[in-house]
Amino acid sequence: MVNTNFLQGDLQALFDALYSVGAIDPVLKMDWSQITNEMMKNQNLLSEAMQSVNSCGRDQSRLVSQLHQLDSKCLNFIAMEVAREFAEFQDREALH
Repeated sequence: MVNTNFLQGDLQALFDALYSVGAIDPVLKMDWSQITNEMMKNQNLLSEAMQSVNSCGRDQSRLVSQLHQLDSKCLNFIAMEVAREFAEFQDREALH
């Protein structure tokens, strides 16, 4: 895991917000190992972006507004973190 902090709230709502601001498709086409390396090099940036997103709670319009304020690198980091946490959730569900 790149960051010990987790995204909070509804991951599906966050995914939907990321999709609505156009952050999902570009990340799907990227080299994920490169994004992960960038995340490791920019832990403070990742942490700030996660705090910004987490501060929105379940307020979808505020979430979209916050995402619009992030630069493309931070959006990529958040999109990767959503993908990672969805995968971890699926792994836990498969074990039960």
